[in-house]
Amino acid sequence: MLTNLSIKNYALIDHLNVTFTNGFTVITGETGAGKSILLGGLSLVLGKRADLSSLRVKDSKCIVEAEFEVSKYGLESFFEDNDLDYEKKTIIRREILPSGKSRAFINDSPVTLDILSQLGAQLIDVHSQHQTMRLADNDFQLKVIDALADNEKALTKYRAKLETYQSTLKELNALIDYQDKATKEHEYNSFLLQELNAAPLKLGILEELEEQYEQLNNVEIILEHLSHGQQLLNDEQMGVVNVLTELTQVSNKLAGFGNQYTDINERIKSVLIELDDVANELNLLGDKVEADPKLLEEVGAKLQLLYDLQKKHKAQDIQELLEIRDKLAATVSATENVATDIERKRKELQALEASLTTAADHISKKRSSIIPKLKKQLEDALVELGMASATFQIKLESSKGFKPTGRDELTFLFSANKGSAYGDLKKVASGGELSRIMLTIKAILARYVQLPTLMFDEIDTGVSGEISNKMGDIMQDMGNTMQVFSITHLPQVAAKGAQHYKVYKEEELMGTNTKMKRLSGEERIMELAEMLGGKTLSDSALAHARQLLD
Repeated sequence: MLTNLSIKNYALIDHLNVTFTNGFTVITGETGAGKSILLGGLSLVLGKRADLSSLRVKDSKCIVEAEFEVSKYGLESFFEDNDLDYEKKTIIRREILPSGKSRAFINDSPVTLDILSQLGAQLIDVHSQHQTMRLADNDFQLKVIDALADNEKALTKYRAKLETYQSTLKELNALIDYQDKATKEHEYNSFLLQELNAAPLKLGILEELEEQYEQLNNVEIILEHLSHGQQLLNDEQMGVVNVLTELTQVSNKLAGFGNQYTDINERIKSVLIELDDVANELNLLGDKVEADPKLLEEVGAKLQLLYDLQKKHKAQDIQELLEIRDKLAATVSATENVATDIERKRKELQALEASLTTAADHISKKRSSIIPKLKKQLEDALVELGMASATFQIKLESSKGFKPTGRDELTFLFSANKGSAYGDLKKVASGGELSRIMLTIKAILARYVQLPTLMFDEIDTGVSGEISNKMGDIMQDMGNTMQVFSITHLPQVAAKGAQHYKVYKEEELMGTNTKMKRLSGEERIMELAEMLGGKTLSDSALAHARQLLD
């Protein structure tokens, strides 16, 4: 519900601040007084794009602020999803700067125009004659039927299933695409994997093989050095071991002359033991080293294989080759298992499709059951609005695909006169007829769902006094349960309002200024009389105005 509207520096409005209440509110004023300007300012907080030419004073910013009571609209999730502070009294503000930039705020949090527009659509529904084309939109028509059929919960569950179905279908198609692509590469990937599996891949293997290759490839040099080492240690006359043995004998004789000689003796013995062990090790190594051309060839082949694999896969080391092997193994395995995955996903999709079909059929059944009631309510209401011969043909037919609205194809046809062919609303109904149909539909909807604030912008244009009186009755009745505005030129409608505001212009020093005030008592009688008979107020016009109010 709109509770307050403040407009500053917009078109002919210098500063306007108006408070509204629930119920049916009428807004009147002479042509050109600024009623459209008022709607234009309101549209800014509903997400309409700003126009720099709308600034009254070009070097000052325009500010439009609207306060709404939103507790009945169930908008908590909207605020949470958009990271906004939820307040039962929500304030929307729009600023247009002299530079041409505009800013939007919801409860003082900056938002994009898209978010502002989404929220605005849930707070105020503006209707004028040219906007009644929505009547011909199938989605809107289905929303009307679903409201009467109480399909909201069923549609919510259906759409959740549809989202899962579409996600699963996407996964299935991705698997099929993967299979088509992977099948072509599978043979090559399998060959690469087999080649890597056949290689002696393990961490440190390259260093081991390179060391083994060096040893096998230099057997003669190694044997020569080992022999030379053995000779240096074990030569009978000048061998280090023999010399050290003699030195030990000398140190043994010195050991008895004090601790310092004993320490030297022990150290010399330790060196002898170590050198003797080294001599034995050299002998053993010499026995083990032998030329093995076959083993050398095998080690060389392994090394070359590893070098070739590194080059082929552009790998820096064995670790990268191992990672490539594991990745190929996963790819080959996935390719081999994808057929099983596809079959499992198809079965999953079939189960979801069956569940979706059941849900869609349930929604369709409820729609079909309510259509006769909607048809009767529409036609009965239009009789009261001077369309006694108006009839509708409303049919549901099942479609193959799943849509967010279900599986129904809706045909919503209209005939205004007896004997006239049925056709699409936008083709066979006049502007005035569309206005009355839209008003009727909104009135019916208001009995079943919580509608946003409705603002009817001169939808009663071109209708007779009696019909306008009936239209006023409908809007007045809707005002018993919700907030309804009607911008009107007809006194019969204006007299029905629980609140009556007048839009007017005043000439001031700064120029023409559009203002708005709430009328009561005699002011309202004067306004209605002027609407009935013009500026010159006659007794009959005043009497008629009082009669309308009574």
